Amino acid sequence: MKLAALPSVDKLLQHPALQAAQAAHGKTACTEAIRAVLAQLRSAVRAEDGALDAARLAPEALAQAVCSALAQRFAPQLRAVFNLSGTVLHTNLGRALLPPEAIESVVQAMAAPMNLEYDLASGGRGDRDDLVEALLCELTGAEAATVVNNNAAAVLLALAALARGNEVVVSRGELVEIGGAFRIPDVMARAGAQLVEVGTTNRTHPRDYANAVSERTALLMKVHCSNYAVTGFTKSVSDGEVASIAHAHGLPLVVDLGSGTLVDLRQWGLPHETTVRETIEAGADLVTFSGDKLLGGPQAGLMVGRKDLIAKIKANPLKRALRVGKITLAALEPVLRLYLSPEQLPQRLTTLRLFTRPAADMQAQAQVLAPLLQNAVGAAFAVAPAPMCSQIGSGALPVESLPSHGLRIAPGQSQHAGRQLQRLEAALRQLPRPVIGRIQEDALWLDLRCLEAADQPAFIQQLAQLNP
Repeated sequence: MKLAALPSVDKLLQHPALQAAQAAHGKTACTEAIRAVLAQLRSAVRAEDGALDAARLAPEALAQAVCSALAQRFAPQLRAVFNLSGTVLHTNLGRALLPPEAIESVVQAMAAPMNLEYDLASGGRGDRDDLVEALLCELTGAEAATVVNNNAAAVLLALAALARGNEVVVSRGELVEIGGAFRIPDVMARAGAQLVEVGTTNRTHPRDYANAVSERTALLMKVHCSNYAVTGFTKSVSDGEVASIAHAHGLPLVVDLGSGTLVDLRQWGLPHETTVRETIEAGADLVTFSGDKLLGGPQAGLMVGRKDLIAKIKANPLKRALRVGKITLAALEPVLRLYLSPEQLPQRLTTLRLFTRPAADMQAQAQVLAPLLQNAVGAAFAVAPAPMCSQIGSGALPVESLPSHGLRIAPGQSQHAGRQLQRLEAALRQLPRPVIGRIQEDALWLDLRCLEAADQPAFIQQLAQLNP
């Protein structure tokens, strides 16, 4: 097959399939895709010395190749997945899912102008923090509040505004590192504050804080060990004790609560996690926490505490650089309002509903799905319902687990079992809506905690496309 046999770009543009593609993607994109496909074929003809199969040059084949190239180019990179990993608040999968009220609010905010910084009462300029400050104060007992784009930003801003050029006292056992290279010592350095470590990795005493205070001390700081636990021969100082020491020296206590919750989770049978209100009542002058973890809202860094400290933080130039936009606030406000009716939270707040989902429901679901998935994967694998444990995730309650149920997929033969599982795991990720599980103990586990009834039909429907 000679190069001369390749059709021209103009001729291919007249093909019915590519006429439709032009209507969808525009002539420019279609032309570029045609040229790319033809360039690949020219290279193939040269490489194969003209022996290229004529079927590849048929108009229908060329049109299909161009359409495939266009579909790939215009396919979104951010896609919905089925989170069957067993980690509810999975950082890599976007953490908390928003409740319907927040989704509706976000859609409206994207489609219409909003009073982001416009005071409807006076007709003058407003403050975007005013949209949620009253709610945050009511729910936490704080005097004032502000919002930035995540908790790492909140910690950075607090240190830059309150301690730049001065010392900050922190227990050595609380110098945490979380994903994405967030390390307390590094953040402190970036903020221009000097770290003063006290105590040891496993034991810190009140006297350690008191003895570390100097003329250069700007504040005492507590950091919640959200993504690990220190056990054994340990000693830590409570927020209240550190607050008393700080206040005795005329200093504020700043608490990085991380995945802070607004309600006592024990009322729903979940492990206890210190609430933001408890931290404020213990004497903390400023508390920072995340919006997209236990709170169940959008990514945001929430800062609540003394009015004078919040005012100083808001006056710092970094605040404008780290502020949130209308989309975040549109999602955050409805989530906070749900907390005004705490008895309804397990039904209305998506994150809490997933946390409290009964294992019996997931067991019944596994019984339905097991034969369907078995048929999809074939005789090379054995699919069986199995009990398992979910984890909350995103650094929240790291040693706690939630009884769950799901599907265990094991290779039929032990030879090359690892490769088989990897191929199957990859095949699940290639489905139209990728399925994310986890490989452990010589099996692929699909935890059903996050597969709610509304999504189950879509999960079942695409199993026919699975090619393990």
